[in-house]
Amino acid sequence: MDSHALHPWMLLTDWREDERPFLTLDLSAWPQTQPLAPLPPVPILAFGPASHPQAASADILIEAPITLPGFATAIAKTPRAAAVLVQLLRAIEGLAPERALPLESLAFAALQGGAEHAAWRAARALSTAPPPGTLHMRRDGATLHLLLNRPAALNAIDRPMRDALADAFTLAALDDTIACVKLRATGRVFSMGAELAEFGTTPDPVQAHLIRARTLPAHAMARRCAIYDIHIQGGCVGAGLEMAAFAGRLTAAPNAWFQLPETAMGILPGFGGCVSIPARIGRQRAAALMLSGKRISAQTALGWGLIDAIIDEPPANEAGTDQAGG
Repeated sequence: MDSHALHPWMLLTDWREDERPFLTLDLSAWPQTQPLAPLPPVPILAFGPASHPQAASADILIEAPITLPGFATAIAKTPRAAAVLVQLLRAIEGLAPERALPLESLAFAALQGGAEHAAWRAARALSTAPPPGTLHMRRDGATLHLLLNRPAALNAIDRPMRDALADAFTLAALDDTIACVKLRATGRVFSMGAELAEFGTTPDPVQAHLIRARTLPAHAMARRCAIYDIHIQGGCVGAGLEMAAFAGRLTAAPNAWFQLPETAMGILPGFGGCVSIPARIGRQRAAALMLSGKRISAQTALGWGLIDAIIDEPPANEAGTDQAGG
């Protein structure tokens, strides 16, 4: 018997002494009328027919390009982050963004103060952050053009850039004469996520949560998601993907790729991604991206619904136009 296999009688057992980091579910052997309830407090990885009546209750339905061994390895490295992540995704499924975002932040704060994230920070070599990023902004009629400009750091989002994004998104939320917000990025990648050199600079998790409540760009962006038009080139990682997934229209170049590495850092996506990404691809595929940490291609992202189209759009330059001069 697989020691990680889930059986119906387990749903009524006491989990206090059970430290297995995940459980697997063979849907072909699970009774169709047996609900997956109450769910254990760890990830449930299901395989078998997706048409099974209980399939939607699992945290993940295993599918290519991510395999069961890949999930097992990733979860075993940071089991607490994995457990908190799936419990959060279960709890906020179907909630409006304004109700779900504070819960994401609280879960992030809990992990931020935990041993797994502390171990990740301790293992990292100290680094100096590149120069601060800028957000170029111009208006053309009813369209607001925004440009991430920190190519030396692969457009990693630092505090100045985060605050500028929050200000721009707040303007778009308040000004109903803005009918479209076009967000692009300079350089060969859209964004490699949040600036890692800033992790741990606010050691008090409660204070960090309160800062996010005031400054997280997703709060303003979520109020008018439909007006956002975002295009991805190259890498789109972590916070960059979490932000982009809120857009009403999200396109990507053929060379684009997507990744959410946060659980390997002992935390979870805390830039709004636990809200934005399930809204696009569903809770199970969102959990698959987050728990595995694997990259997916533009083609896979299109098939999953993470992006709306693949378009070979020229990268923007620092003037906010494409490099062909348009």
